Amino acid sequence: MNFDLNPDDQAFADSVRRFAKDKLTDGTLERAHSPHYPWDIAKMLAEQGLFGIAFTEDDGGQGGTLMQAVLAIQEIALICPKSADIVQAGNFGPIRTFVEYATAEQKERFLPDLLGGKKLISLGMTEPDAGSAVTELRTTARADGDEYVINGTKIFSTHSPEAELFLIYLRFGPGLDNIGSVLVEKGTPGFTVGNPSNFMNGEQWSQLYFEDARIPASNLLLGPGGFKKQISGFNVERLGNASRSLALGRHAFNIAREHAMNRKQFGRALCEFQGLQWKFTDMAMRLEQAQLLLYKAAMEGEHSLPSAQSTAMAKLACNEAGWFVANEALQVMGGMGFSQEAIVEYCVRRIRGWMIAGGSIEVLKNRIAEGVFGRSFSQRAPKAQ
Repeated sequence: MNFDLNPDDQAFADSVRRFAKDKLTDGTLERAHSPHYPWDIAKMLAEQGLFGIAFTEDDGGQGGTLMQAVLAIQEIALICPKSADIVQAGNFGPIRTFVEYATAEQKERFLPDLLGGKKLISLGMTEPDAGSAVTELRTTARADGDEYVINGTKIFSTHSPEAELFLIYLRFGPGLDNIGSVLVEKGTPGFTVGNPSNFMNGEQWSQLYFEDARIPASNLLLGPGGFKKQISGFNVERLGNASRSLALGRHAFNIAREHAMNRKQFGRALCEFQGLQWKFTDMAMRLEQAQLLLYKAAMEGEHSLPSAQSTAMAKLACNEAGWFVANEALQVMGGMGFSQEAIVEYCVRRIRGWMIAGGSIEVLKNRIAEGVFGRSFSQRAPKAQ
């Protein structure tokens, strides 16, 4: 079995690396510490063809593969971690679900600006009482003539302060079979984007309020019975999360490695101390192991959506490896690693959030166990007799 990239993928990765070094090296630290979405970088990345990499050309994409989308995130993150978030937003998450299931009319209305880096789409899934148990969401849609009336609340939505379009998970009635999704545009009467709140990693989110918000029926994305389709699309989103987790871990590893070779204490370079050598051995091993699982899942998705089992394994491995490596890199660098004068502490904070977002590591372990045993395990309390 050949573990090297094929010639096309290697050439693609090399070209992205050259672009990143040329265009993104300056301002890396400032971008990481800013809570705002860098629209100038988004437009530049879109012009470079790094949005919609695995989307068809008919949809305005590049006609590439999931592997190439993963490679783009990795190569960008190794130069500018914050810019890798922008590549993620243009390839995975809600934009991927939108492209998978939107009508031709919806794509014509929204995709040009989304793929041009001019507008953002945000996902409204989590609610105050429905996080990992997403089937317990309470936001509702009621048909009223040629409109839907939306009521409910969403929290923790990535890019919600800047987004112009929101993909909202909701229910059209009781039960799993009545869960679906709609598209809500910013400025819709009855739809309010709350004041920004801060995550630990410096990113901002806004609570979303729907009070008899009316949207046209043409904004229906997936009606009743669409839940399984939404979740299958969500599996692909995990590859973007996994790619960034691993890439930021590797970014921190590279910085710490240079530090260990050049920094001297007690008359010796840090890399000459056996305790630190073992740290770097553990870090290198975990990065390589997680990389293989990530590539396996991405290759699965070249001809169809990757399996939930493969994406869960890839995300879990990359979350845990990225976190371990970035945290160890910070420790190796001591006070400088802990300082905001270096970007390693940002990598630590950023990766920590991805261990919760997109399926927590505990939920992923439950999902992987279901694949191991070939059956589902309900996490709900038993019903009273």
